[in-house]
Amino acid sequence: MLNDSPIRPVDVARVDDRPLWVEICGEEVWWDEPRPHEGGRRCVVRRGPDGVARDALPPGWNSRNRLIEYGGRSWRPLPGGGVVFTNWADQRIYRYGGHAEPVPLTPGDGARYGDLYLPPGRDEVWAVREIHLAEPRPGSAGPRVDPRRDLVAVPLDGGPVRVVATAQHFLTNPRLSPDGTHVAWIGWNHPAMPWDGTELCVAPLDAAGSAGPHRVVAGGPEESVIQAEWRDDGALYALTDPDGWWNLHLVSLDGSPARNLAPLTEECGDAVWRLGNTWFALAGDLIVMMHGTPDRRRLGVLDPGTGKITDLDAPPTYWNPTVSVGGDLVAGVGASPYTPFEVVTVDLRTGGHAVLSPEKELPDRDALPDPEAVTFDGVHTHLYPPRGVTGPAPYLIFVHGGPTGASTMVLDVEIAYFTSRGIGVADVNYGGSTGYGRAYRERLRHQWGVVDVRDSETVARGLIAAGKADASKIAIRGGSAGGWTSVAALVHSTVFRGAVAHYAITDPEGWAAETHDFESRYLDGLIGPLPETRQRYLDRSPTLHAANASGPALLMHGLEDAIVDPVQAERFVNALEAEGTPWAYLTFPGEQHGWRREETIVAALEAELAFYGLIFGFATPEVPPLPLRGMHR
Repeated sequence: MLNDSPIRPVDVARVDDRPLWVEICGEEVWWDEPRPHEGGRRCVVRRGPDGVARDALPPGWNSRNRLIEYGGRSWRPLPGGGVVFTNWADQRIYRYGGHAEPVPLTPGDGARYGDLYLPPGRDEVWAVREIHLAEPRPGSAGPRVDPRRDLVAVPLDGGPVRVVATAQHFLTNPRLSPDGTHVAWIGWNHPAMPWDGTELCVAPLDAAGSAGPHRVVAGGPEESVIQAEWRDDGALYALTDPDGWWNLHLVSLDGSPARNLAPLTEECGDAVWRLGNTWFALAGDLIVMMHGTPDRRRLGVLDPGTGKITDLDAPPTYWNPTVSVGGDLVAGVGASPYTPFEVVTVDLRTGGHAVLSPEKELPDRDALPDPEAVTFDGVHTHLYPPRGVTGPAPYLIFVHGGPTGASTMVLDVEIAYFTSRGIGVADVNYGGSTGYGRAYRERLRHQWGVVDVRDSETVARGLIAAGKADASKIAIRGGSAGGWTSVAALVHSTVFRGAVAHYAITDPEGWAAETHDFESRYLDGLIGPLPETRQRYLDRSPTLHAANASGPALLMHGLEDAIVDPVQAERFVNALEAEGTPWAYLTFPGEQHGWRREETIVAALEAELAFYGLIFGFATPEVPPLPLRGMHR
């Protein structure tokens, strides 16, 4: 253990954040950014030709929403000036022109709005509206009343909300055709998740602006359409995966199969967890698009006529799913192993690039690890070696959430916080992860709690066999679904000395009954439908197998988490207590599913380091002590 690391928990809070959305509007580039030091709010920012970034929202306003709990596109700049956005406190849509206070455009009736879109030529904003017919019952196994979702139009002058379309249970990506006569959207129904199967729908609009009967023009039960855009001439492009890879297709409106414009055995998209992500943008006759793997995702320009992709020469090695084009300028959010996620623009004519978001104070380069993409028996992993250690070192197995998600090989100051202290990190993209095609994703079908645990163990044992890891000093940690894998590995494997679980699922049968609508049928594909496969739930439950824990556990949870109720953590620590296994449990008022406040990020990291000191046997004088076997609120 090295005690001279220059990286503090507060550095993680202030660097490990990222803009979610970016958009070019006239001569300005807009984005939103997190403010951990302002209570975790997200603020919309705009930067004009003078090069000065200015807040587009007044202090205290938080541009977030709870659409499907994970949120959707939360703001759009208005071409004539100002912005429309969703406000976290009441979930309403507001308009703000830079003077006085934002003005609400939707009623205060509890409805949630997100996935905002400005249809060309109309003085309204379109959105997905979510109406909850009954209050959620956290921790309850009682009957669930699912919310209702519609595509709606909200007049910018504050007139009544109009329903544009009501179709599938889940809706996203509303798009008006160039001639204003049709609307396209993407929808799906339970028990499918959006990476399983979705439908791209097109419907005519009547004189009142409401959709008539729709046609499904792409997608289906085993095909996932994740984005669609109209071109000015009426062509419809879609990102979909009929061949097992999310590739860009030209959709036929006459019923014939869509045409893959650039067949690639790599992904041009990923899982839809937030509504409103964009992986491609139209640039006249060309298309700017992302493609690659979690190790390296490039931003390229596709010529649809030839299928040729020319990659843009810009510093980021990985681009997040938000891209905008204005004239010859492309804006996106990119990062590299040594630079954080930043708003970056690239000139399509000259190739010149610029970073627009404020510069962050980064740790010294020699404090950062040099990551490497490796595989252990077919399991994709990003390896971050420990600083100052030549022989077998303590190692942490990082497990990403989702589980239909991926860890990317970019600067992660949280990882550097540990590697700079002599603790190695292996960030595992276990079977089920995105970025490697549908077949790799499908390895987890009905095998959650088995394949993810086995793959994490495979990486741990591979590190031991390679002489990199000390077999007596390996722990596993993760958040959400990664927290599940961490505690499942603790009780179903013997390789891990301890586990850290942030907002983790620990009782899958209980979670299936208690969680929110979006994921309420997720476990049908991950474990199996209930009640037919109930025995699998019992066999894999970390709570029911706490007696087999191979070491202590640290659990942390936000008390306002609507996705994984804190009762999940409580059940597991109670089971550990009954077995006499050491544990610690920290809760954070005001936090939801994930840490957003600076003080929470700091406290969670300090507790985690103290925990590793206890189980690995080294002193951690720089952080407060962490008592085991007690509930700390």
